[in-house]
Amino acid sequence: MPKIKTNKSVAKKVKITKNKKVIRRATGQNHYNSKENGAEGRAKKKDRRMFSADEKNVVSALPYSINR
Repeated sequence: MPKIKTNKSVAKKVKITKNKKVIRRATGQNHYNSKENGAEGRAKKKDRRMFSADEKNVVSALPYSINR
C-alpha cells in the first residue's frame, strides 16, 4: 500500500497542537488596518483555533506524522 501524501497547502497554513487542536492565522490583516484601534490590531495578530467541523477535514488531510 502506498504512503499517504501530505497536503502541503494545508500543512503550511495550519499548526496542530499536541491535543489535536488546529491553529490558524487571523483574517483581515492585509490592508485597511490604519482605521482600527490598537486593541483590534493586536487581536488580529493572535492565532485562532479553527472551527471544529473544519478541524476534522484538516486532520484527515494530514498524515499522523505531521499531527504530532
